[in-house]
Formats: sequence, C-alpha cells, structure tokens
Amino acid sequence: MTRVKITATGSYAPERVLRNSELEEMVDTSDKWIMERTGIRERRIAAASQTASDMAHEASKRALDSAGLSPSDLDMIIVATVSGDMPFPSTACLLQHKLDIKVTPAFDLNAACSGFVYGLAVADSLVRTGGYRRILLVGAEVLSRVTDWEDRTTCVLFGDGAGAVILEGTDEDRGILATHLHSDGSLGELLSIPAGGSRLPASRDTVAARQHFIKMRGNETFKVAVRALESVALETLEKAHVDPSQLSLLIPHQANLRIIQATASRLGLPMDKVMVNVDRYGNTSAASIPIALDEALKGGRIREGDLILLEAFGGGLTWASALIRW
Repeated sequence: MTRVKITATGSYAPERVLRNSELEEMVDTSDKWIMERTGIRERRIAAASQTASDMAHEASKRALDSAGLSPSDLDMIIVATVSGDMPFPSTACLLQHKLDIKVTPAFDLNAACSGFVYGLAVADSLVRTGGYRRILLVGAEVLSRVTDWEDRTTCVLFGDGAGAVILEGTDEDRGILATHLHSDGSLGELLSIPAGGSRLPASRDTVAARQHFIKMRGNETFKVAVRALESVALETLEKAHVDPSQLSLLIPHQANLRIIQATASRLGLPMDKVMVNVDRYGNTSAASIPIALDEALKGGRIREGDLILLEAFGGGLTWASALIRW
C-alpha cells in the first residue's frame, strides 16, 4: 500500500428548500443583498424530526451502495460535525447503530467547517498504519438548529446536509497525495457558539441572551479566511510539487461565493475549474466539501487521474487542505 484513496461517495440534503424570498419575510434582508454578499439563493433545512445521524445514515448508505459494500465491510466510522444529535454519545456511534454494525470503532471529530478535511488526514494516517482497511468518513450538519433566525447577518448563510466517503488503501499511484492542517485558537471568538459547554452551561440567562446560536464577526472572518485558504492551498501544492495550473478542480468549503472567488483568483484558477454549489445549499459546515465532491463526481467533473484540491476554513479558527489524484 502506497496511498489511501476515496473509493465511493454519497450525499444527502433535506427536502425542504428555504429560498431568499422566504427570508425576506423573516428578517430585514433582500434577495439582492444576500446574493451580492454571499452568492446564496437557497439552502436546505432539516425536518423537525431529522437529526445529524439521520442525514449521515442516508449519505452513508448511498456511498456504500456506490461501492457495492455492506456496512459490515467497514473497519471504522468518523463523523465530522459541530451539530451532532447530542453531546454524547457521539453521532458516529449513533450512525454505527443505524448501520447495524457491532464493535467497529466510531468517533466524532470537531474542526467546524474544516472537519471533513481534518477527517481525511486522520483517516489517511490510520489506513496507512495498516490497522484499518476501510474507513467511512462523514460530514453531517443540522446548522438550522443553531442558527439565530432573528440575526440577519448569519441566518442567511447556513443550511443542513450530509456527505460521505469511503477510504481504502491502494498500491496505485493515486489517492491522497498531501494534507495540511492548521488552527489558531486566539481567533476563536470570531466564529463560535458561546453557550452550551462548561464555560457557559445552559441557563435561563444564556437562552434569553441567544448565546446558543452561531455568532460570527463577518468582516474579520472573511479577511482571515481568504489569506489562510491561499496559504494552506499553496503549502499543500508545494509539498506535492504541483503547480496550481495543473489542478483539474478546486473543491472549496462552500461558505461564501466571494471567498471562493477570491481564493481562486489568488491561485490563478479560472472559475470553470472551481466546484461551486453554495448557491443551492448555503454553508453546511463539515458537510459542504463531501456534498460538493459527490456532486462533482456524479456530474462528470472528475475523471481518473485528475488532480483535485480540497480546502476549508472554519471555527476554531481552523483551516486545512488536501490534494488528491483521482
């Protein structure tokens, strides 16, 4: 075994579509304002009964079906999420139960919007050790449950969904070529959910102050994100001795079209080499890259031998990238 490759993908999005026109009736905003600043037209919202593990289950079944595998063929489950079903047990353990697997190790990974790429690096390392043959990695989020629908600056951004991949070792000269992970906890307050943990346990005061919802200092986060994404992308490309012009496709975290465009410009990439679906899903945090990857693959935008760069930025602050030869 020389590398670890993605052998199958799957994704799921809830049925309910929340369009900008509906948000115009909820808060002081407009379709024009949202489109100009974010590029988002609509987002998917989970049904009241749907959880992160439910959506992870649907995405996982689709990835398993695509690979022609059964759940018992898996050696490990990793779920990247910040909006899991509950603090514990982990959403990965709940997913394991829904897949009807026994014993298989399962755990959650929290790196916010960078979670899926962090998960790729972890799974890559674990498979390379030889201790695990096949890993299911899922990004699943129900951000609508932690979105403040009275805050016009954030409620227009987020959506729900899940994406899954199956990773296996290979002797072929393809798969994950390089990954880089970074974080800066000193900037954590730029993007966070302040309450609900040991610092600010749930109370009448924290609920009244709406501290259990996503808080973001948008302008500052934007500036850091663009710089960080350019830096980590170049770092990963340089490690693999790949020039940006050699990329077949950039699949960025789908947070904001302006961030995506700025990053592509800094890398010298035309937008026809960039996967964009933020207009239809909004920011689905750890689920955004696997959903976009699944759509790109099924849409014929990825072919064998292509060089694909994944990059993400999120709360923590965290940022990460991964280069893959398909």
